[in-house]
Amino acid sequence: MRIAVAGATGTVGRHIVAAVEAQGDEVIPVTRSAGIDLLTRAGLERALDGVDAVVDAVNVSTLSAEKAAEFFATATGNLGSAARAAGAANVVLLSIVGIDRNPHGYYAGKVAQERALIESGAPATIVRATQFHEFAAQIAGRARIGPLPLAPTGRVQPIAAAEVGIHLARTAAQPPHGLAPDLAGPREEALDDMVRRWWSHAHGRRGWIPSIALPGAQMKGMRAGLNLPGPDAVLGTQTFDEWLSAQ
Repeated sequence: MRIAVAGATGTVGRHIVAAVEAQGDEVIPVTRSAGIDLLTRAGLERALDGVDAVVDAVNVSTLSAEKAAEFFATATGNLGSAARAAGAANVVLLSIVGIDRNPHGYYAGKVAQERALIESGAPATIVRATQFHEFAAQIAGRARIGPLPLAPTGRVQPIAAAEVGIHLARTAAQPPHGLAPDLAGPREEALDDMVRRWWSHAHGRRGWIPSIALPGAQMKGMRAGLNLPGPDAVLGTQTFDEWLSAQ
């Protein structure tokens, strides 16, 4: 099979590429470095010519609901319509667990992204995954007061990005089946504990890192467990501590 991967150099995209190659399929990277722009469609039709499936793992760095929705709706809408025109049999979208229950901030953009793929008319599979193990480092980098790091509170069930990549590569080789079961890590974790463990492992920090409830509807929903997986979720195997040890 020829499988196009949008966002092929990202946190999970590089794992999707490795998994597609490992299962014996050909990867078509859909990236700006390859001369492809999902927002303008430049190079898109050429890149998707003759592909059998597409995996959408594009991302944007913003906490703004408006900016995220504009980016995702445009990028995924263009990708979906181009994939349909190219005759791709399955467009697999990486989304986030619980965005329908917690449609705020960045997650509002993911809601718009799912809608854009459906409205494109492409044969689609939507895989909602929980936060990656890397989420602890990402949020630790934003949560601090001057030199003092903070540990935001929340309920998460993180999963290894590599396991998500394998799951998406396998899904792309199958017929489309709409909204797939949730994909999640093996156990629930407290986000503030994850952040402290990350600081200890990555920087050797043993000092006081206070827990904090970050403002905003998105983080309030995460504290309420709105982004935890359902009972029928497919579970990964690598725990956060195992992932930390492997870094």
